[in-house]
Amino acid sequence: MERPAWAPRSIDISVPSVSRIYDFYLGGSHNFEADREAARRVMEFAPGLPKTMQANRAFLRRAVRFAADEGITQFLDIGSGIPTFGNVHEVAQSARPGARVVYVDHDPVAVAHSQAVLEGNADAGVVAADLRKPREILAGPEVQRLIDLNRPVALLLVAILHFVEDADDPYGAVAELRDALAPGSLLVLTHASYEGIPLPPERTEGAVDVYKDIRNPLIMRSREEIARFFEGYDMVEPGLVSPPWWRPESATWNPDDEDPWAFSGFAGVGRTA
Repeated sequence: MERPAWAPRSIDISVPSVSRIYDFYLGGSHNFEADREAARRVMEFAPGLPKTMQANRAFLRRAVRFAADEGITQFLDIGSGIPTFGNVHEVAQSARPGARVVYVDHDPVAVAHSQAVLEGNADAGVVAADLRKPREILAGPEVQRLIDLNRPVALLLVAILHFVEDADDPYGAVAELRDALAPGSLLVLTHASYEGIPLPPERTEGAVDVYKDIRNPLIMRSREEIARFFEGYDMVEPGLVSPPWWRPESATWNPDDEDPWAFSGFAGVGRTA
């Protein structure tokens, strides 16, 4: 298998990565055949997943603009993945010139491409770290340089928590990050769930099995389980909903115009008191 020039030498390109599979769903080009093969296997059971991922990204952009409109100028995006059109720093800095953004990911390809995209942008940086180790994230040099934890921060956990197993205490990690944030901070979150998927759960379990096979288990949590991540936050209207229902941009938006797969999972924003 030929290694592209942009691929860090340290990675095994024969092993699929969830961030590169996500890149493939979004139509990106920074993925390998192993990633594409895994994505195709997933889509045998969940053919509409690309629409789900597009709805996630659209929600992320709306939530970032909302945060900027609320006066927040600091964004910490954990599990940021490989840069795609409409990145957080592009949306935030367009709405709030001088807004500071730190991306966090543990995939070397995501980190390398984030560094390339951010070259020359003094108000944005990237940290190689894992959500399961909040202290390492908060101690990261770019977080220390760019994020003032004494002022409100938008903490972005979009399409990441469903890759953290209960044994790794995702609720504890989210709570530790929450406790480090100033009052008025926001939590922006999306999470996969069987709820909203336009197929019976037993059909989509095959997709979950593929992620298990590539040693990146996909944890499908219920709405109640996802809501627990917002403990210590006041939910922003309209609460925890399917991504397209969270503050659609157009007053004439019609849910009937959306692909049914866009309504898979949940999205929400919470504010610390």
